[in-house]
Amino acid sequence: MTILRPATPDDAPQLAALGKRTFVQTFVEGFGIPYPPEDLAAYLATAFEPGPVLETLLDPKEMWWAAEDQGRILAFAHVGSARLPHPDLTPEHSELKRLYVDRDAQGLGLGRALLETALEWMDAHTTGPEWIGVWSGNLKAQRLYAHYGFEKAGEYDYPVGRWLDHEFILRRG
Repeated sequence: MTILRPATPDDAPQLAALGKRTFVQTFVEGFGIPYPPEDLAAYLATAFEPGPVLETLLDPKEMWWAAEDQGRILAFAHVGSARLPHPDLTPEHSELKRLYVDRDAQGLGLGRALLETALEWMDAHTTGPEWIGVWSGNLKAQRLYAHYGFEKAGEYDYPVGRWLDHEFILRRG
């Protein structure tokens, strides 16, 4: 049975491994983005190693949730202080930083459950609009976020090593 719970520091290794695997499955294998190997490796080491994940798990301005089944984390959501490059954004606003679901767990409703949990937390714990950065080519994610009231508010380039992904900035509220 899958449970949804706040993530703990002990989850850092599983969250890092799932983040790395899901990023590659989604953007490299799924969308076919031709990241140069050295750029992909540099990004994955910065974003999805247990140390950096643990740092954010310990940060009181960050919140993580895990969807777990029999000790295995299948999906996670991560929110924190907004840092997207938009002139209307302030650090008091919140940002959905990541919402990742393992390929084997897609279609189980975990993404929606985590998104709704994250949005409820953002509504209760921060002021002002809520923000999301989403890859410009991920139409499925954009439709999901639009369903929850997010609208395009800008664009920027997100670094994956030296490679730059074109991203949309979405805002709600």
